This record gives sequence, C-alpha cells and structure tokens, in this order.
Amino acid sequence: MGFLALVLFLIIFALILKGYPVAFTLGGVSVVFALVVMLFAPDVISMRDFNLLPSRFMGTINTTMLMAVPLFIFMGIMLEKSGLAESLLETMSNLFGSLRGGLAISVVIVGALLAASTGIVGATVVTMGVLSLPVMLKRGYKPELATGVIASSGTLGQIIPPSVVLILLADQIGASSRGGVQVDVGSMFKAAFLPGFLLVVCYIIYILVISNLRPTWAPPIPEEEVKAMRGKGFAFRVFKAFFLPLLLIVAVLGSIFVGIASPTEAAAVGATGATLLTVFERKFNLNILNQVMRQTMQLTAMVFWILLGATTFTLIFRTLGGDTYLIELIQNANLSPMTFLAIVMVLIFVAGFFIDFIEIIFIFVPIITPIFNVYEVDMLWVGILMALNLQTSFLTPPFGFSLFYLKGVAPPEITTQHLYRGIIPFIFIQIFIITLIIIFPEIIYIF
Repeated sequence: MGFLALVLFLIIFALILKGYPVAFTLGGVSVVFALVVMLFAPDVISMRDFNLLPSRFMGTINTTMLMAVPLFIFMGIMLEKSGLAESLLETMSNLFGSLRGGLAISVVIVGALLAASTGIVGATVVTMGVLSLPVMLKRGYKPELATGVIASSGTLGQIIPPSVVLILLADQIGASSRGGVQVDVGSMFKAAFLPGFLLVVCYIIYILVISNLRPTWAPPIPEEEVKAMRGKGFAFRVFKAFFLPLLLIVAVLGSIFVGIASPTEAAAVGATGATLLTVFERKFNLNILNQVMRQTMQLTAMVFWILLGATTFTLIFRTLGGDTYLIELIQNANLSPMTFLAIVMVLIFVAGFFIDFIEIIFIFVPIITPIFNVYEVDMLWVGILMALNLQTSFLTPPFGFSLFYLKGVAPPEITTQHLYRGIIPFIFIQIFIITLIIIFPEIIYIF
C-alpha cells in the first residue's frame, strides 16, 4: 500500500506540471484515488478515514498561526499602494547614484527594506521594474545586470521576515512532525534574519565587483547631476523616506523578536501600521481600501484552497502508509542524513523550475518531515534551507514568476534572453548562501 501512496504522489505531481489547478488536483485526485483503492481494498481505506477530513479541515482553518497570512498580505498590498517604494527608490538613488553600480545597490537596499515591510514579490518586482529599470537603462546599465538586480531583489521578501513562505513552512513542518521538535513562526523569523541579510550583502558585493571589473556595465551618475537632485531639504527627505518604514519594521519584527507579541499579533500591528502610513502619505481612500481588501481576499483564498487540498492529500498519503514506506526505503538504502538532505535540496530546486513555492511546500514538506524526524535532524535548520531554496523558484526559467512580472513591465528592447542571462549570477549567489548555511548551521541561531 505504501507503493500506492508513491503512485498517488507521482500522478498529482505530473498533473500539476501539466498545468491543472493545484488546489483541486491535490484534493480531487487524492479523493478519487482513495475511492478506487477502497473498492478493491476496503481494509486499507474505509469511509471512517474520509470522515476524518472535516475535522482535519476545521483544525487547519482554526490554526492561530495561519491568521498571520491574510494580515501580512494586507500589510504588503497596503504599503504598495502607499507609494513607499517610489519614495525609497528616489532617495536611495540620490544617496548612491555617484558610485559605480550605485543605482543597482539602491535597488537591492530598497528591495530588502520592502521585503521586511511587505514581502509581496509581485508588487515589489513590478514597482521596482516600472520605477528603476527605465532609469538604469537610460544611464547606460547593461540590460542583463539591471534586470537581474531587480528580479532577484524583488524576491528577498521570501526569506527576509515577515515572509509568508516562512509562515507556511512553519505550519507544515509543525503539522507533519508527529512528535518531532515543533517549529514556530517566531523561531523561523529569527533564524531567517541573518541569512537574508547575508544574501543582501552578497548581492551588493557582486554589484561592486562587477561594476569595477566592467565599468561600462554600471556607470555612475555624474556628480553634478547628483548634487542637483539632492537640493535643499535632502536630509529631511532621507529621514522621512527611511523613518516610517523602519518604524513599521521595528514594530512588527521587534515585537516578535523580544517576545512582546506573537507573529499573528505582530501581523495585526503591521496591517494597522501600513494603513496609517498610507493615510500619512495622503494616498488612502475608500477605493484603495477596496482594492487592498479584494487582493488580500483573493491571495488568501488561493493559499487556503491549496492548503485544504494538501490536507486531503496528506491524509490519504498517510492512510496508505506512504510516510512509513518512504522511511523504510531511505533506511534500507543506508542514506546518511546529509545525503538525504542533498537529494531533497536538489529535488526542490528542480521542482522550482516548473511549479510555485506554495505548491512545493504543501506537496514536499508533509512527506519529507517525518523522514528528517527519524534522522533527528534539526527541522528549523532544514526549514531555512528550504526557504532559501524556494526563493530560487521565482528566478529559475521557464516559470520563474519574478521574471514574468518583470517582463510584463519592461521596455520592448528587454528580451527574455536578457532576463535569463541576467539572473544566473544571482542564482549562484543563492546557492552559495545555501551551502554556507549547510556548512555553518550555527548562523541561523545568532539572533
């Protein structure tokens, strides 16, 4: 029966790759497969097993941790409407424009700040693509470097907290642990902070190195132009551009890190703060509120439908003994924990070429977590490695969503080949950071 569970997994994976809706494929195929098995082997699956589904659904929906998902989504979309990105990009360009690669460095720093404020990849990439890509091209930046910087910086919200990826990973690892060490959202946020910061630093180092080795790729803005752009009151504009978003970041992440608030409570603070920030910037109105609420509802509904489908798949997979069968296979193969981790990392990286990070989390995590628990591997460490790996799913062709978002707003002269070539160095940087965390796992425990 355990082999049948693997057959179910392969059927679902193949259908998702074909483009069928993930939520309904996970749930629908699992139910149909279970009904067929029940007809021929009623002793393996019975109606009693199906009767567990409603309680599983309600248990999933009532998870307090998942209340943070719509709140953080609301916060991100509201901040996108506030004009925060435009203000930050203009200020950072004035600060770093006179350096070689200064505009690219500005995009990375703004991407990091938006990641810690919003975490919405699509909004970040589109906003920075619209605002900074034409300017970078006009200033003589090599198209591959400009597009690579924007696409990779826009995905920082997947690893820098508060991140929906980290929330979903913590939820799925906790739900699949079966007696293993529980992983909470606060721990995931703390553990991800330094890896995210290292990623930003490596991006900036790469830009500085390549812009000095290839001066024509990232020319500086002439000094006289920079002085003219700064003008009177520049110090106040810098303060205003940085103070409000940093205040929001400190309120959200600081309250979690020092233990004042749970992630869900901090998410509520963030949603309220983002609304007040939009009011302060005089961008708030009923139309904006309506747009933000609709987009929040759509994204939240998508996540929860996939989650319910994944709950159905996990129940059927375990009822068929799939997790026990996999554990026996791994143990009989005499794989070391590090070998199994390497296999998982490669599979997730390859899957990221074809399917979305949410789908990868809900399909892979329930299957591999029990095996890691048998090996007594630290699941917080594995979760951070998976989060870094999942970030590449936004960048790897042919279905890297960050590339799609950027191509949709890029000038006509920017081709798909520019995007593909430009992103390669940043993917290697991410692989380097993953390797660094594998070799030095204590990095995630510094905070």
